[in-house]
Amino acid sequence: MNSAQPAPMRGRTQPARGAVIRENRLHLLDHPLATSLVTTLRDIATRSHEFEWAIHELTRPLIWNALHEEPTEYHDVCGFAGEPTPGTRLRRRIALLAILRAGLGMVPPARALLPDVTVYQIGIKRDEQTLEPLYYSSNLPESLGDIEHLLILDPMLATGGSARMAMQQVRQRFDGTLSFIGVLGAPHGVAQLLAADPMLHIFLAALDERLNEQGYILPGLGDAGDRLFGTQ
Repeated sequence: MNSAQPAPMRGRTQPARGAVIRENRLHLLDHPLATSLVTTLRDIATRSHEFEWAIHELTRPLIWNALHEEPTEYHDVCGFAGEPTPGTRLRRRIALLAILRAGLGMVPPARALLPDVTVYQIGIKRDEQTLEPLYYSSNLPESLGDIEHLLILDPMLATGGSARMAMQQVRQRFDGTLSFIGVLGAPHGVAQLLAADPMLHIFLAALDERLNEQGYILPGLGDAGDRLFGTQ
């Protein structure tokens, strides 16, 4: 390790994975296909388009889980027999909030499942020296009063700083159902986010062991944004 690298997590206590994984507001995918896809993401040899594909494939079941208890309403359709056929559709208005930039990689599969969903974006980056989040832009309206369930999208939940700041911005204008949808999380970030909002539920494909001294998830998968968009 380069001794000149900042080590803002050095000396900080991190919660044990075994304790955090028992939180009832944390929901993990429990399926061999999910494990296989996460392995693809971890592989340094996985190319950008394959990485994007794996992110998309994991986002779909995460969205399904996040909407598992979503209320429905009756919606009859014209069946092949030419008669009304009973059915249902989601009742509440749902929106997405993608944390730039990596969260954009989760938007296409989410919109495929929810074609009429509204998509907002929020720009937050972290100071690598301190790990503090830096907010720089968003297109959130003054009020989200017509939305009833908001899904925050970001593949990585490391320190929880960016997600926590996004949630704070949301809660200034929204008091409805709030869910965080990610791929990998660290116990520290999960604990921070759950403590910040008693109503929040977190949906992840995997919970890793810890953060290193630089605040990156171990074993992790590298920088999700760089790997999605082919940048360094």
